[in-house]
Amino acid sequence: MRHCIYPGTFDPFTFGHLDVLQRAARLFDHVTVAIANNPGKGPLFTPAHRLELVKASTTHLPNVSATLFDGLLVEFARAQKAVALIRGLRALSDFEFEFNMALMNRHLEPEIETLFVMPREAFSYTSSSLVKQVAKLGGDVSHFVPPSVQEALRTVYAAKA
Repeated sequence: MRHCIYPGTFDPFTFGHLDVLQRAARLFDHVTVAIANNPGKGPLFTPAHRLELVKASTTHLPNVSATLFDGLLVEFARAQKAVALIRGLRALSDFEFEFNMALMNRHLEPEIETLFVMPREAFSYTSSSLVKQVAKLGGDVSHFVPPSVQEALRTVYAAKA
């Protein structure tokens, strides 16, 4: 079985993330969405809530699962018996960071490949940070996130108002 890991913070999970995930799901027998517990990024949602939102958004993908992880990504991937890591590239500005990370991961675990996947052009400018900013200011994010994520954003920002 060809298994890959699609890692990220997913705070929140967007249609751009979903697009990359669907592409990976066509290429691999199984894809694990690995939600990083990265408190340094100051996430809006808890890891458990992000996991719940990803699961709700991927029920139509039978070969996709989601879980939380801590620590080195390549160690997690090795433990999961994954052969590849999937990384989304929205724009050229993402490439330098992702390229350096891929080289470090290759150094740490040469048997695990990193594949870069571009989302559809319609999602190339969508980032979780921008979505949060628009939602916080009361803007419509329905074109950028699944309905469960839209509702979660509405709820969290209403509570902060």
